[in-house]
Amino acid sequence: MSKVLRLIILSALFMCWFSIASADAFRSGDQGTEVAEIQGALANLGYDVAADGDFGPATQEAVKEFQASMGIDADGLVGSQTYQALMGRDMPQVSRGSNYYTRRIIQTSLQYIGVPYVFGGTTPSGFDCSGFTRYVFANAGISLPRTADAQYEVGTPVAYDDLIPGDLVFFSTYTYGASHVGVYMGDSKFIDASTSRGVTIDSLDSGYWSSAYIGARRII
Repeated sequence: MSKVLRLIILSALFMCWFSIASADAFRSGDQGTEVAEIQGALANLGYDVAADGDFGPATQEAVKEFQASMGIDADGLVGSQTYQALMGRDMPQVSRGSNYYTRRIIQTSLQYIGVPYVFGGTTPSGFDCSGFTRYVFANAGISLPRTADAQYEVGTPVAYDDLIPGDLVFFSTYTYGASHVGVYMGDSKFIDASTSRGVTIDSLDSGYWSSAYIGARRII
């Protein structure tokens, strides 16, 4: 990959990163008083949802039902159109910290443990390593390049001793350079799509992975 193309990818990633810092919809996984207000409005309309400030599956289903009743695309996201129809006022800016994205990425990753490895795979029917990381980051609204070596070019380099959950960890396996990638989970554990076991949890302390480890990048 040329240096110019790498810079274009890097610039696109950071544009995406800064844009999602002020996301445009309340969604599953969000918490707080604004979510409780949305839930309260839904409850007042007769939907079976508790105003507990936790945007979970019940809230998402209630939102979909409300959207369908209003002729709005029933995606379960409370964007500006849905918020205006439900609350009767303009939607406030939705801001999220890095903890939200880390939690969402880890939770999504764990859902796919056991999914088989498929070379070139990018969906829950089968993943390769970078297809998996790209998919779970995209689920949190963060765009990554397609391949492990391209993902190794983005974000901020992180020292081994400074790793935190959500960091991408990279390995040199079948070829020189970054040829395998996973999502760090803490306590020396990472989740990845391995060729032998599919999506699984591995350890940086194991002999194989410790010898293949080449570095990490922080995207969030």
